[in-house]
Amino acid sequence: MASITLRPARLPDERQFYVGMAIVLLAIVLAGFSRSFFLRPLFPDHPSPPETVFYWHGAVFTAWFLLLVAQTTLIATGRVAVHRALGRAGGVLAAAMVVLGCFVALVAGARKGGFIDVPIPPLSFLIVPLADMLIFGVLVGVAIAKRHVAQIHKRLMLIASISIVAAAVARLPFDFLATGGPIVFFGVQDLLLVAIVIWDFASRGRPHPATLWGSALLIASQPIRLWASGTETWLAFAAWAVGIVS
Repeated sequence: MASITLRPARLPDERQFYVGMAIVLLAIVLAGFSRSFFLRPLFPDHPSPPETVFYWHGAVFTAWFLLLVAQTTLIATGRVAVHRALGRAGGVLAAAMVVLGCFVALVAGARKGGFIDVPIPPLSFLIVPLADMLIFGVLVGVAIAKRHVAQIHKRLMLIASISIVAAAVARLPFDFLATGGPIVFFGVQDLLLVAIVIWDFASRGRPHPATLWGSALLIASQPIRLWASGTETWLAFAAWAVGIVS
């Protein structure tokens, strides 16, 4: 019987993978928020947030995905010094995203109509964006701490970016996403993690530890959120939290 040997991927292949994944994530964000943000004037009847802060939020989060494309491209083209210089700005941007992301989540949770296009009680759903910000902050923080270990740094930055695309995935113009609820858009989000696992097998013959624990953190959080969202403890905390901004 013939055997298949997995050979380490060449460096250009690795760089192309990360650039490609960054472009895919940016495309999901652009498509998901096209009607409510990027192409809003073309869709005047589509529900959009009434508060101005949400458009600042959209601009800041879009900047992250543009930066991800830029950073992976800089590495792919050998411009490491520029990549490191931009990385400092990326750390500041990530911190701003966590603060702004938590704030707009509380604003939406306190809103009379709740989260737009989300048919779930706002105090229950609030756990989704707040957990996103927690996981994103942890992954980016560890990635920055491990910035001198390239194979850890790049994987955690990519998984951190995947951790915040669920909202864009849920707003893609497909009926099964609009009606499927969190389980469906979490599932689509997890497929992006599978791509990293497949890349690890192709490039090194086994999953990288950073891929395993970073993905495990995100995936494990999903059923925990669904379970905790209806508990009295969470609802009491959520009511207190939205009271800060209302």
